[in-house]
Amino acid sequence: MNEKEVDPSSSPAAAFGTQLRRSRKAKGLSQGELGAMINYSDTYVSYIERAKRPPTKKFAMRADEALETGGTLELMWWGIGHTAMIEGFPEFATKEAEATAIRLFALGWLPGLLQTREYAEAVEAAVVGRGTISQEQAVERVDFLVARQERLNRTPAPLVHAVLDESCIRSRVGGPDVMDRALQHLEDLAQRPNVILQVAPFHLGSHRPFILPLALLTPREGAVLGYTETLQRGFLERNIQTIAAWRNDYDRLQVEALSQAASVELIRAVRKELHP
Repeated sequence: MNEKEVDPSSSPAAAFGTQLRRSRKAKGLSQGELGAMINYSDTYVSYIERAKRPPTKKFAMRADEALETGGTLELMWWGIGHTAMIEGFPEFATKEAEATAIRLFALGWLPGLLQTREYAEAVEAAVVGRGTISQEQAVERVDFLVARQERLNRTPAPLVHAVLDESCIRSRVGGPDVMDRALQHLEDLAQRPNVILQVAPFHLGSHRPFILPLALLTPREGAVLGYTETLQRGFLERNIQTIAAWRNDYDRLQVEALSQAASVELIRAVRKELHP
């Protein structure tokens, strides 16, 4: 069977095919052997690996299970032919799915990995209301988010360290009940052994080093990656010096933010304010 290499940077489908081939070969499987495991022909597997045919979601999910990729292929599938995500975000989500540690800084609203579904739906409903995206794209974004969150429930789960600006827990999204359940979800997540949750209080002021959301991803192999975004697009940062500066600022922020215990207490206090 033709195993001609493709350039993974040429398209999302090519990136998917390259990842599929690498994962298959890491398991020591031929295209025919993988196809037999997931009920597809070796020809179909070859087409996918060479980006000659777009994969289906079912194919991606079956391949993930057979190759034990932790949902990486399903997340990459979302980046093929889907226009709801801003440019650069699908690539970040793929790297996020492979990370062993995820460090986050968020402001304005809760980071996606920590949101409840109804909170995410409320966020996207507001974007639809502004005419920025369609209702179909909003549904697509929420479904993609839920798929990303599954990574936290798998074994082994990544270490997640999130520092939330106080605005994240005080900005009301979706009304008091939706916000209350979202904050309760934060409390529940803080009980997990792989989750560290801190709040950066307003009084830090200019000592807060970041003015945009930030993620630092530690892969199984290779250097730490960074990610930030504007309203228009996301940026995956690989520059060693830039990453070193971001990591240094994040370490300082961890020290200056509230402890996890104090952060949970503040979250509980904000919840009480929702229902005076």
